[in-house]
Amino acid sequence: MSTIDTNELGEKVVGILKTIFDPEIPVDIYELGLIYDVFVNEDYDVKVLMTLTTPNCPVAETLPVEVEEKIKSLDAVNDCEVEITFDPPWSQDLMSEEAKLELGML
Repeated sequence: MSTIDTNELGEKVVGILKTIFDPEIPVDIYELGLIYDVFVNEDYDVKVLMTLTTPNCPVAETLPVEVEEKIKSLDAVNDCEVEITFDPPWSQDLMSEEAKLELGML
């Protein structure tokens, strides 16, 4: 396995996150602001701290699994854990300018 640094792997993880879309909103979960943090340690274990648009979001069961599986599909990733938090709760303020533009909010 070629060595890549944890920052580079973190960027690859973000790239993967940008391919995962909220089923109700045509914007990826990263631009929506659902990803609070991505941690990569020296063992190439990835931990994603994320939220959902609402606690009873229809994809509450499946979205974290999809995130975990897609990140684990990266060759360099050893393991991945997704933690869901509602603190702070998601709000439209967390969305990127790009997401707001896409949804006609700007």
